[in-house]
This record gives sequence, structure tokens and C-alpha cells, in this order.
Amino acid sequence: MQRSITIASWNINSVRARMPIVERLLKEHHVDILCLQETKAANDVFPAEFFRRLGYVHQQLRGQKMHHGVAILSRLELADPGSHDWQDNGEARHVGVRLACGIRIENVYVPAGGDTPDRTLNPKFGQKLDFIDRMTVWSEGLREPTLIVGDFNVAPLECDVWSHKALLNVVSHTPVEVEALTQLQQAHGWVDIGRAFVPAPERCFTWWSYRSPDFTKNDRGRRLDHMWVSPSIAAQVSWHKVLEPCRSWERPSDHVPLICELNF
Repeated sequence: MQRSITIASWNINSVRARMPIVERLLKEHHVDILCLQETKAANDVFPAEFFRRLGYVHQQLRGQKMHHGVAILSRLELADPGSHDWQDNGEARHVGVRLACGIRIENVYVPAGGDTPDRTLNPKFGQKLDFIDRMTVWSEGLREPTLIVGDFNVAPLECDVWSHKALLNVVSHTPVEVEALTQLQQAHGWVDIGRAFVPAPERCFTWWSYRSPDFTKNDRGRRLDHMWVSPSIAAQVSWHKVLEPCRSWERPSDHVPLICELNF
């Protein structure tokens, strides 16, 4: 008998500051598994009981005080948790689990990379590229069917930003970042679910800066958040949505959730 699960991914930009809209997402969209990035909460202060009350009793947390942080909250049983230090400095940027059906879910928060796209002038940019390189090496050896989700902090296609020309030298859309992400994708043959369901060059953004009081007025968005799936299970993804209306909710994150349904 075929079953399906819904999986959502959201850079929440401080989970404790956004609990009302997280609850709204979970209730309105009947999410089975929620992957959060940038939780900004160490494990001992993460609102674990809040999620348990909502039915998400299976939890894998990789928290950090005031910075970064990832979490997987689930109604379904989770097994074989693990975390890779792709940042190579102990930062809380990845957590992964295996579902009972044998599919792994990997939740990742790639570093933003600072403001200057030059590793000699900006060490943060170099750390970002090295992070993606380590993910690429991991992908090359990956044999398990996997769904990897999160804030990749790279908008790879020209149509993934509001203006390719204006952002060509802006961190998140530079050629060197795009090339690094392309190599990561090719290392496992990852299928970009977002563009499988919203083919290029259709508009598809997941992030808008807080600097604009009304993000809809100039629509200067970028597609920084992604869901990729192993080619062996790509056909099992029945739908995918970018929940853009969430950017207008009260006290929103600057990112919006992604959600997909996976059949098994």
C-alpha cells in the first residue's frame, strides 16, 4: 500500500521568536516532518515541549546559542541521527535522520558567506565555498536514497534572482558559488525539486530582505532555499510548493517555507 508524507523546510530566523507562525504552518498544511534552519537556540532552550504538544514527539536537535542551529521535528519515528561538520569548526549547521521507509533526510544551513565575494579579502566567503566542497565529497560517496533540504544560501540560476545583472557580483549569486553548487548537484545527480515543479525561467523566490517594508512592492527576491532528492526516488515526489504567503504573516522570517509530498 502506498503512503505519503509531507516534509517542510524553513529557515525560521529564531524559532522562539516565530512560534505562532510555525504553529500556523503546521496546522494549515498538515506537515508530517518539519526541518528548521537558523533556530538560534541551544538544545536546552529549544521549545521542544511546544512541538510535542503539537504532535511532533520525534525530534533531532543540533542547536547553538544565539547563532545557526538546525532541527528536525516529526510525527513519524526517526532513526540513525547524524551530523556532519561541513563548516569544520563545530558550528551547528547540519542534522540528518533516516525514516522507517529507508529514506534519509538531511537538513543543512549553508553559511551566508559575508559581503565580499573574495576569499582572500573575506574569510567567510572561503568558508562557504569550502563547506559546499565538503558536501560535494560527501555526495560523491552517497548510496542511500536521500532528500536534502535547507537554506543553501545560493541562487544558482539567472531566473533565481530578481536581477541577474544586478546581483552577478553579490554574494549568493556569483559565478564561483554557482559553479560550486553545480558541482555539488552533479556529484550525486541530485534532482532540484523546486525547478522540477516550477521550471526555469518561471519566477520562484524563497527570500526577501527585511530592508524593504513591503517585500511585494519591488519583489527583489532570491531562491536561496532548496529541496533536492536522489535520482532513484525523484519520481516519488508528487508535489512541491513554495509557501510565499508566509512572508506576509505577522513577524515573519525573511525566508519562506518549502513543502513537498513524498510517496513510498
